[in-house]
Amino acid sequence: MEEKKILSLVQEDGSIDEVEVIVAFEFKDNHKEYVVYTKNEKDENGNVTVYVSNVDRSGTEPKFLGIEDESEWNRIKDVLRKLAKKD
Repeated sequence: MEEKKILSLVQEDGSIDEVEVIVAFEFKDNHKEYVVYTKNEKDENGNVTVYVSNVDRSGTEPKFLGIEDESEWNRIKDVLRKLAKKD
């Protein structure tokens, strides 16, 4: 069994969320890096909620940014679909 990768995210208010990394990947053409993670929350249907962030490493500490661009979201969803089919 694979060991869980836990990441501590510092929120804007200074609080810290411990999250479990599901997968991290990079698009080679634009060198954008992403991380898919969960807080192990479940929705009303019992599905685990996952989050995706763009990782900005330009500063001294990596920052997780939201994804605003629809075409970028579509590429990320394609990656997630492919990963889901591997299970």
